[in-house]
Amino acid sequence: MKEATIILMIIFLGLNISYAQRSYSLEEAIAFGIENNTQVKNAKLSIQDADAQITERKAIGLPRVNGSLKYDYYPQVPVQALPNEFTFAFRDSMGNLPPGFSEEVSFLLRNNFTAGINANALLFDGSYLSALEAARLFKQFVQADLKAKEKTAKDAVVDAYLPSLLITESLKTLDKNIKNLEKIRFETDEIFKAGFAEQLDVERLDLSLANLISEKEQLERQKTIVLNALKFAMNYPINSDIELTDDLNTLLAEATDEELSAVVNHSIRPEYQVAEMGIKLNEINVTVNERGRWPSLAAYGAYQYQYQGDNFSDGFWAPTFLLGAQLNIPIYNGNENKAKVERAKIGLETAKNEQRMLASLIELQVQNARKVYLSAKANVESKEKNLALAEKIYNTTKIKYKEGVGSSIEVTQAEQALYQTQQNHIQALYDLLVAKMELEKVLGQ
Repeated sequence: MKEATIILMIIFLGLNISYAQRSYSLEEAIAFGIENNTQVKNAKLSIQDADAQITERKAIGLPRVNGSLKYDYYPQVPVQALPNEFTFAFRDSMGNLPPGFSEEVSFLLRNNFTAGINANALLFDGSYLSALEAARLFKQFVQADLKAKEKTAKDAVVDAYLPSLLITESLKTLDKNIKNLEKIRFETDEIFKAGFAEQLDVERLDLSLANLISEKEQLERQKTIVLNALKFAMNYPINSDIELTDDLNTLLAEATDEELSAVVNHSIRPEYQVAEMGIKLNEINVTVNERGRWPSLAAYGAYQYQYQGDNFSDGFWAPTFLLGAQLNIPIYNGNENKAKVERAKIGLETAKNEQRMLASLIELQVQNARKVYLSAKANVESKEKNLALAEKIYNTTKIKYKEGVGSSIEVTQAEQALYQTQQNHIQALYDLLVAKMELEKVLGQ
């Protein structure tokens, strides 16, 4: 019974070991998302397939050897009529053939058994060399595509991770405000019991407190939705819990001078690398079709050992050995090859145009991302000043209210202004973080 329990525990741990970790930083979430992304997995399989294609292309130019065994039995041996010129020599002066002479003859015996081995090898084919090079380039293409898929998976996780940080930060601020408001509400209630405040003052605070609690509940529901979106981006089990260890402040780091002013390096972007490999593949395709007009040379050989006889006791064995070579010279194929070359050149020009368009798009993305980041940074600085001012006004209003020279309405107004300023500040921090992440994306980081 004890051994069975241990086995069940091992099985359970084995099934859940992949998701034992429940807390993820942004980098850990990215690593998990890339590892479990279906497109990334398929891209890795494509690399294995590319290796197999290289082996397949190489095999075309390697010698091929085949063995064969063949047995034929003729219950009725086929016969052929001899030509008149052949039988004329056997006729006598009267035109008669010798006794037993037949004008029908068979060149086959009832039993025919053949064992043989055949070999052939491609000695020269211009298109073969280009096709082999294309297979190697295709592997580089799928490797570049893997990087692009990994970056796409990374970007998806980042885009899903950040909104949860905004909600988490808002919830922290709400918890702090609720706690402070509960304290003020308690103090106001005590003042009311002492006869120095009105019931309306307490009710205003109750309303503000209820609004904050309602807003918190709504944010908690939104956080569940946002976390589910993150789980989907990570390919993480939807029904499993997940916690995020990063926050807005830990991820915020100022962009470097190089990020804000360096010349754009297009080749860092994985999709640009894919476009470059696409051009090289199209160039090879042109070469392959042009070399299709070249002659090709192949060598072949065969050795056979054949037995013939009406039975297996009085037959004979006959060996055959053959060596040869064949030169194929394309002469005219209805301009098919010419059309293939033209289409390949069109494909090459199309790939170059797409690469140029991608380069322009990358430059535009970088310029826009830099401007958005600088704008977001300036907005954060402005919101920090507003927050400091709102906190000062709120604290001053509370002091005046406690000293009896201010009204509860002023406290409520200052409180609402502070909450709104806090949310504006959090939103500005979030916008700055999103702008920073977007800048890193377009720079290929």
